[in-house]
Amino acid sequence: MLPRFSTLLWLEELQAERELREFSISGALLRKGAGYLHLEVPGLSEGRPSLFIGDKVVLKKPCSGGLVVEYIGYVTEISEEDVSLRVNTELLNSYLGEPLDVEFTYNRLPMKRCHCALEQTKHFRENVLFPRYLQLQSPLWTGDWEPELSPKQDENKTTQEDEEGREKPCENREKPSSLTMDMVSVATQTKTDLCTVAKPIPDPGKFFNCNLNPAQKEAVKRILSGECRPTPYVLFGPPGTGKTITLIEAILQVYYRVPGSRVLVCTPSNSAADLVCIRLHESGYLQAASLARVNATCRIEESVPEVLRQYCHAGEDVRHASFHRIVVSTCSSAGMFYQIGLGVGHFTHVFLDEAGQATEPESLIPLGLVCEKTGQIVLAGDPKQLGPVVKSKLAEAFGLGVSLLERLMATPLYSCTEKGYNPLLVTKLVYNYRSHEVLLELPSRLFYGGELCVRSQRAVVDSLCHWSRLPTKGFPLIFHGVRGTEMREGTNPSWFNPGEAVQAMLYCCQLAKRLYNPIPATDIGIITPYKKQVEKIRVLLHRAGLADIKVGSVEEFQGQEFLVIILSTVRSNEALPSNDLQSALGFLSNPKRFNVAITRPKALLIIIGNPHVLIKDPCFHALLQYTYENGAFLGCDPPVSLRAADRAASKAKENTY
Repeated sequence: MLPRFSTLLWLEELQAERELREFSISGALLRKGAGYLHLEVPGLSEGRPSLFIGDKVVLKKPCSGGLVVEYIGYVTEISEEDVSLRVNTELLNSYLGEPLDVEFTYNRLPMKRCHCALEQTKHFRENVLFPRYLQLQSPLWTGDWEPELSPKQDENKTTQEDEEGREKPCENREKPSSLTMDMVSVATQTKTDLCTVAKPIPDPGKFFNCNLNPAQKEAVKRILSGECRPTPYVLFGPPGTGKTITLIEAILQVYYRVPGSRVLVCTPSNSAADLVCIRLHESGYLQAASLARVNATCRIEESVPEVLRQYCHAGEDVRHASFHRIVVSTCSSAGMFYQIGLGVGHFTHVFLDEAGQATEPESLIPLGLVCEKTGQIVLAGDPKQLGPVVKSKLAEAFGLGVSLLERLMATPLYSCTEKGYNPLLVTKLVYNYRSHEVLLELPSRLFYGGELCVRSQRAVVDSLCHWSRLPTKGFPLIFHGVRGTEMREGTNPSWFNPGEAVQAMLYCCQLAKRLYNPIPATDIGIITPYKKQVEKIRVLLHRAGLADIKVGSVEEFQGQEFLVIILSTVRSNEALPSNDLQSALGFLSNPKRFNVAITRPKALLIIIGNPHVLIKDPCFHALLQYTYENGAFLGCDPPVSLRAADRAASKAKENTY
């Protein structure tokens, strides 16, 4: 494992450096500011190049005699397509606006942490990373849980939840008793805080969030028991099933019921880590001294939600942060604990949320801090959605794009059998709190064995069922066929489709500018796989006064939800053969990307594309058939195969009478 992943990481790093060199700027004119030089970087807002606070930039100044003087600048602020650079005093004072050559450099720190984590795997037992059998341990908590509600009672109770399964005030809840626990950490022998918290703590055996559904409760019980440790436990959370809220409950249960527990919660991105921290804060069961949010040193304070800054101050000193009972960080930032010499086993529990979006070496960074014999590892995510972003095609082909979560769930121990998943290792959440049943039916059938059940708020998901533009009332899904033209500009490799861009803009106007109950622009999202199409649509929306509508790639929408989603597929070359899906559809031929795109909306999904091209892909073929059979297909003429299938179905129906 170590040599293989080490090689893949080097391939990824080489590709990242190669891509950055392509964005070098010759003869750039910088602006002098108060203590900084300001550089305009075209395409920066679209991630071309991808820069972060703290990145190093090389500025080259040609001198007489063919000599070139190099200066080093560091990115201190990023605003749209403008970058502020901290440079030495000599350059700042002497710069008179002359042209400089600019080269962007790759920040190796995250990769170095991945390499370090791979070294740590030498200490891991085989049943952590490559489990073939399950050896049960004695439970960490052996108390009795409150009696479960009957299915009828549970059905009534879940109406109190919102679309994400977040807790609403429960009626007739028993008044919980206060709980003061004198817990001593095994790792550092420091006592937990004995002050009271904002809410009274429920008695042992009761849930902090009384609105959890049976599958969520089962997952919490399994995590608290920890019988499978150190073999990872998987919380399989399809879209909108309340995965994060289940983790919050599990973290609170471990915090209050397991003496000496010390919890590390990691995610691949800052936004996901912030969300976990916000949910812990909103629970009302923790005080500030119990929780630390550890950020990378280069993260600017303005990008941190204000409500979290009290926890971030506790995380500024990494050594001090490590003494908190609950620590939240990104996977990469967890590498800072190695730098202060934190020993293996300091954390008793590691929760890895959005585990499907992290590369395996990235996941190993936090896992290396848990005890390899008795530590509890929880991986939460969805292997059916997008995996980690990998730049190197070679590294991706040899497995760097496969997350630890996805690899484990493909093994016999974690696979779904006729009896379902092994309940000791996997809990699959099946109640969807986000989408209308019409929008959920197809992804449930294609990716989740038809098991997803609707538990969403009817007032929200039914809000557009009678929109005047719907071809079939009560069926909030539209496929709008556009036999447009896919185009490129100059040498730019990104595609765009003017016809689809205009149609997307028209739908936005019809929704956001209608006289009766207009949809707020912030409730509409437009997904399109190509950056040039994103740019074209943004220009049109800006001219229409709808600049607040979010437009971006599938990757930018993963983990998010909107009332309305419009998907512009762009590709429209009907001449390409059916057996060359990659050339005909590009990004669209990825089932995971398809799954993410169609599971973002709550109340309305509109797909704009060329059905004669899209029908070549199995997922889009199923979507086209679904919309056509339900009278939700409009625009251009449908493909012959759809019409033929419809005629065959009609004939079969006639023969039954």
